[in-house]
Amino acid sequence: MKKQIIAIGGGGFGRTPGEGLIEKYILDQSEKDIPNICFIPTATGDNEAYKVNYYSTFSKLDCSPSHLDFFKRTPDLKELILKQDVIFVGGGNTKSMLAVWKDWGLDLLLKEAYEKGVIMSGVSAGAICWFDQGITDSWAEDLKVMDCLGFIEGACCPHYDEEPQRKPSLNKFITEKVLKSCYAIDGGCALHIEDEKEFKTVVFSKNKNSFLVEMKDNQVAEKPYSTIDIY
Repeated sequence: MKKQIIAIGGGGFGRTPGEGLIEKYILDQSEKDIPNICFIPTATGDNEAYKVNYYSTFSKLDCSPSHLDFFKRTPDLKELILKQDVIFVGGGNTKSMLAVWKDWGLDLLLKEAYEKGVIMSGVSAGAICWFDQGITDSWAEDLKVMDCLGFIEGACCPHYDEEPQRKPSLNKFITEKVLKSCYAIDGGCALHIEDEKEFKTVVFSKNKNSFLVEMKDNQVAEKPYSTIDIY
């Protein structure tokens, strides 16, 4: 069973509801004609407008969309998660999101689903959560490195080209050996990881990419991934 992570650096239905470029790509990776997809908006406290954007986008695509609330009455998690073909995790506060998930045991259920071939995807907080560590703005002050779910080895940084503090912060973390390396993902593209060893960038906005950022010859270097354009 193929294992897949599709980590979006920024954009998608949260910004451009109804466009559906990266969303269709994610659904197309499923072997089902009408895949079940569940949106998990915990990182925004189950924001209602975010859910409206989700349904307005995925209702136009060939899928059966649902969502998971934690701040209302919460359904049987195992039953809900294990019947999905795709999980999509929204952006927001990663630290708060993971704390809620762990308290409910969702982290373990997601790992079980991932091992069974359920596609794990998401944007921003929903991109970094799958890695050992993520660079997050969950705190009001500087960007920090936090431990995440560890489905994929290494660290991840979203919004790499979109937010001015991202590149200098990542450079600092690598120079100071807080991180050995990091997957950095521009807004407008996603890093698609298959079986934890095959990496490619799915580009849905012009001039975007994702990179492996690490020290090379005593300086921080960016190694771009091969790209697939879908815009």
